[in-house]
Amino acid sequence: MDIQEEHIIPNVVSQYNLDEEQEKKEIVRKYRALLRALRPKIKKGDKELLRTAFEMATNAHKTMRRKTGEPYIFHPISVAMICVDEIGLGVRSTICALLHDTVEDTDITLEDVKDEFGNEIAKIVDGLTKISTVMDTNSSQQAENFKKILLTLTDDPRVILIKLADRLHNMRTLDAMKQEKQLKISSETIWVYAPLAHRMGLYNMKTELEDLSMKYLEADTYKEIAKKLAETKRERTKYINEFVRPLKDKLTSEGFQFEIYGRPKSIHSIWNKIKKKGVSFEEVYDLFAIRILLDSPVEKEKEECWKVYSLITDEYLPSPERLRDWLSNPKSNGYEALHTTVMGPQGKWVEVQIRTKRMNEIAEKGLAAHFKYKEGSQNEDRFDKWFMQIREALGSQDEAGIDFLQDFKTSFLAEEIYVYTPKGEVKMLPTNSSALDFAFYIHTAIGSKCIGAKVNHKLVPISHKLRSGDQIEIITSNKQKPSEDWLNSVVTAKAKNSIKDSLREEKKTIAEEGKYTLQRKLEGIGAVYNSYNIDQVMNYYKLHSHLDLLYRIATKNIDLKELKLFQVLGDKIEAPKPELVQIEHPDTQTLKQIPKKDSELIIFGESSDQIKYTLAKCCNPIPGDDVFGFVSTGKGLIIHRTTCPNATQLLANYGHRVVKTKWAKNKEISFLTGLSIIGMDDVGVVNKITNIISGELKINIAALTIESQEGLFKGTIKVFVHDKDELEELVDRIKSLNGIQQVNRFDTATV
Repeated sequence: MDIQEEHIIPNVVSQYNLDEEQEKKEIVRKYRALLRALRPKIKKGDKELLRTAFEMATNAHKTMRRKTGEPYIFHPISVAMICVDEIGLGVRSTICALLHDTVEDTDITLEDVKDEFGNEIAKIVDGLTKISTVMDTNSSQQAENFKKILLTLTDDPRVILIKLADRLHNMRTLDAMKQEKQLKISSETIWVYAPLAHRMGLYNMKTELEDLSMKYLEADTYKEIAKKLAETKRERTKYINEFVRPLKDKLTSEGFQFEIYGRPKSIHSIWNKIKKKGVSFEEVYDLFAIRILLDSPVEKEKEECWKVYSLITDEYLPSPERLRDWLSNPKSNGYEALHTTVMGPQGKWVEVQIRTKRMNEIAEKGLAAHFKYKEGSQNEDRFDKWFMQIREALGSQDEAGIDFLQDFKTSFLAEEIYVYTPKGEVKMLPTNSSALDFAFYIHTAIGSKCIGAKVNHKLVPISHKLRSGDQIEIITSNKQKPSEDWLNSVVTAKAKNSIKDSLREEKKTIAEEGKYTLQRKLEGIGAVYNSYNIDQVMNYYKLHSHLDLLYRIATKNIDLKELKLFQVLGDKIEAPKPELVQIEHPDTQTLKQIPKKDSELIIFGESSDQIKYTLAKCCNPIPGDDVFGFVSTGKGLIIHRTTCPNATQLLANYGHRVVKTKWAKNKEISFLTGLSIIGMDDVGVVNKITNIISGELKINIAALTIESQEGLFKGTIKVFVHDKDELEELVDRIKSLNGIQQVNRFDTATV
């Protein structure tokens, strides 16, 4: 039988046109399918509990419908099915998934849940209710909500797993939402939920969340890659069969029990490779991976995986740099496998993943499967350590939500490296960790006194970035203490929090002097030193805490001259109202506002009601780009492309400041944008390019630089275009020239 590619994203039916009787039948059919999936886990008495939960949820949601038009109960049943089928959770989690929206959206109370199902289930439902605002697309602080999610991790990790299932189903049915909500929810998903699913070991879910997010955030690119994958599927299947044929023969003759298949890389990971390596779709060599699943007893798993590796590399030459050994050093989320890249037929590199069925279940079902196999193994210990580190990070409650989220992503959601102590103990750290991160990981006191390190017996500074396999010895001095610039040298939450704590203590000592200065100045204008008055002064100087204010006064960054302008009313002072000054910006244009709720701002409309806006420098939007307006503090409205490098973070964290925006036709104004070009260094190539731009298309050139090296040239061109269509025509014309390899629009360069 031919080996076929395994599909990644399931077909999801999001619209139901069913009458009431059919709907009832469909609800019952879905519930029965859920029971069938749960059958191996159902014990005595469980069926009755499940039935009660199903009826409670159905009755509670009976008058509600989703944006898709389907009965609302379809959603909790689908979330429960994801929990059982794709995460491997059991009966208790299924009951919680069925009830996850009842306390938030219906008349059912937490007490009702507790009375019916007991404390354990009530606690999980309560956790899910507390973080339900995460799906509120008007929520202003996604980061704060995410912090709440993580706090539930200390109580019961099932809360996060059910929340991930909830997010996955919402992403699968996102078509019914308006575009701005699609952008916000997709941004949240790619920013937080996909990395979290990855870190919980749910690789299939992570992949699907990334692909579904890209479907809305980079719609054109997504469709283009999906189309090319479909067009090349037959050719890939033929190649996969050719590649695996000799491997199947070898594995069979050696007596292995195995499955072998080709699995296409996700659209999102292909897009990442295209961007990272600056290549076209056709040049991405690993569009798929070969996966070998062995049916091995636990005690022989490692041995048999390495035997299979040996058989593969006898047949095909491996790339030594591309061997990933997660058998000897499993990831902290329990992931175990051997990955290698080999040179296959026709000179193509092919990634091969070798794992056992047990490892595969952990890779696909993550945390749930991990605890199913717990036997006091080393992996479990690593997972527990990871949880312990998260709990430690959550202990720092005074950190702003956005900072916390950024730190969490770099500390806990990043890929890992493993390094060694001088005694040979292995330690796992996130990618990009420095010697200073390692010092704080060992102990806070060692980190605080660190003055340098020896990496593989060579002296390095504290900011030195570590690589997998490094052996590190930390050098300390009792005279050393943390400084502000240390924060730029670390990525782990533990190191950052320890440095901030140390700086805060020092700041408090210095701030004491500022306290006396402020007290004297307030008494000088006849006011008292109290919390209300300190707040007034703090807000006037646009600071975030009393400590910041007192510290700045003590270090003479604020001289309090403006206190004379404050009014004294009894015990209270009142800050003077700041004058509003309209600052004209040379880059601002005008736009029309349609004065109604949920309206769009149309750029370049004609109206007496004018608003100022600025085009973002980070992505340089031009007419025709998909854009959104972002209300920035102090800078007014800034227009960003939806594909801007900063868009994901802005949409995910500040959805309340996003304004729906679109372009109106206007051929009078031109916009500066840039292209980077790579090609063969040929005589007259510059002349041909400039002839197309200035001669044929009559486009004005703002700047042109060409660098030639070893037969290749790299050029950047800045041009004034009227809209995206004009830019795309220019790109197509330049690409059609002989010897031109790549033409790309600038994403982040300052044009």
